[in-house]
Amino acid sequence: MNGASREALAAARESLDALTDNTSVDAAKLAEELAAVTELLNREVSLRRVLTDPAQAGEAKAELAARLLGGQVSGESADLVSGMVRARWSQSRDLVDALEELAATADLSAAQKAGALDDVEDELFRFGRIVASNADLRAALTDKTATRAAKGELVTSLLGGKANPVTVRLVVRLVTVPRGRSLEQGLDSLSKLAAARRDRTVAVVVSAVPLTDQQKQRLGGVLARLYGRQMHLNLDVDPEVLGGISVRVGDEVITGTIADRLAEATRRIAG
Repeated sequence: MNGASREALAAARESLDALTDNTSVDAAKLAEELAAVTELLNREVSLRRVLTDPAQAGEAKAELAARLLGGQVSGESADLVSGMVRARWSQSRDLVDALEELAATADLSAAQKAGALDDVEDELFRFGRIVASNADLRAALTDKTATRAAKGELVTSLLGGKANPVTVRLVVRLVTVPRGRSLEQGLDSLSKLAAARRDRTVAVVVSAVPLTDQQKQRLGGVLARLYGRQMHLNLDVDPEVLGGISVRVGDEVITGTIADRLAEATRRIAG
């Protein structure tokens, strides 16, 4: 997002945090309602354009949103959306992207209140690894000819009873309404949102053998000092690493594996 949209999203995030910090607000219900509004505006392009038209007064757009949503969602959701359409958005699609993010964040807030945020983070990461290693599963989850109900049922059959309900809801929404993103991109975005709930950065760590608790604690401390913020470690084991570890933080990769050193030596010899 650029300029005005970034500012509008920042304000919307603050409003959502104020709501979810209130113990009387049902964050899971808020997430469901925001997801429904996201889907509505994603589908109704003309309505989305009206609600983000810079030529229209913010108050008039807020009143329109309130009339449309009144009786359909809770007062908290209606007020939040009304506040968002008062703001200025660089592109109409940015409003839908922001609503989608807030819906996911509200669900993650529900997990955080229940003390299950770490579980959700890990489950999202693990599900991503399963999808990456199973071409048939990925094809089924991204099949454009399959119905939403069929894909939702597939996710529920895979995760239901095994993963936190928040994880299931997030993945079902991603799979049934991908909005042009790849499954991998969507899961990565959800993982980053989950980490942001605790102001943490996600580090994807691949090692030849499972790390001990002491090794994980030491690695987390080193990365926290290096990046200046708390780190959440998503751990994976790959025997092909041969030794050492590989760490990816965002687009940056820190390698310290035997395989990498062998590859580097081979490149030097070939050069």
